[in-house]
Amino acid sequence: MSPARKSPRSASSRGPKPPSAKASRARTGGAKAKAPRSAAAEKAVAARQARHAAASVRKADRPGAARAGRAGPRGSSRAGAGGRGGDPLGQRRTGPKGLGGDQVEGRQAVRELLLAGTRRVREVWIAADQDDSAVLDDIAELAQSVGVPVQDVTRTKLHSVARTESPQGVLARAAELHETDLDALVVTPKGGPPPFLLATDGITDPGNLGALLRSAECAGVTGVVLPRHRAVHITPTVTKAAAGSIEYLRFALVGGLPTAIRHLQEAGVWVVGLDAGGARRLFYLEVADRPIALVLGAEGAGLSRLVRERCDEVVSIPLGGQLGSLNVAAAGAVACFEVARRRPTR
Repeated sequence: MSPARKSPRSASSRGPKPPSAKASRARTGGAKAKAPRSAAAEKAVAARQARHAAASVRKADRPGAARAGRAGPRGSSRAGAGGRGGDPLGQRRTGPKGLGGDQVEGRQAVRELLLAGTRRVREVWIAADQDDSAVLDDIAELAQSVGVPVQDVTRTKLHSVARTESPQGVLARAAELHETDLDALVVTPKGGPPPFLLATDGITDPGNLGALLRSAECAGVTGVVLPRHRAVHITPTVTKAAAGSIEYLRFALVGGLPTAIRHLQEAGVWVVGLDAGGARRLFYLEVADRPIALVLGAEGAGLSRLVRERCDEVVSIPLGGQLGSLNVAAAGAVACFEVARRRPTR
């Protein structure tokens, strides 16, 4: 059993620490030698060193916070860290007005947030009282390399801020995801593949959306269309289930999906709905190598009537068992990879 991760703030009162306490040294910049960075960490640092040389978080973005590698006594508060019972990360609980994504939880999600470098990361919290982990070491080193403050907190304090049931001992506060205009999603980049879009119709379960986004990114989806109303956006649960995929996808929020479908069709995108009642099987889809948008409805309800009517084609996945339907995330994964299989290789 690996020794529990200890806070560097208690080191001076207990004498020399064993060499296995590498994560604490990585976050505090202690004099003892650190283990070599992983290949992923080295790659990220080398690729973004120049870009992030002056990109340490401004003091205005984190009033009262200590710089990375400087930790106050255990239990001390930082900017917005509990004054008058407030959220320790300064997060507003009213919910995001846009896409969201400003609180990222889960080890893989936070690691990809730092690797991608596509938006400002304000701070990272890591629970000190947990076993050593290579992923947590990577997170601490990546954050330190781009000037993001890392703070050791107790597991209890981290869970009091977390919005998922299991944040895996780490969370990050970042700028919200940037919205992309729908018109930009239908543009084919020079030398790139034709648009491969994913649209959701009334999906409200964050776990389903997160899993769907992970599969979509792996399959090569170039953009995601989300309804602005009556649908889940990028919550902490979505970020965790998506495992970092949100950092590499472009998102458009639309007021009404039927109107957005008409707009896509006018731009030359073939819109295909996925529904259990579809007349044609997904595997006979003949337009997968063209600009395409897959539309998936909510689990149980499926596609809404107007969305179904607006689609150019509605297809289904043939099932051979006793159950009558797939989870929307599983169905979306099958559909995304079937389209990917028929498209030109990148």
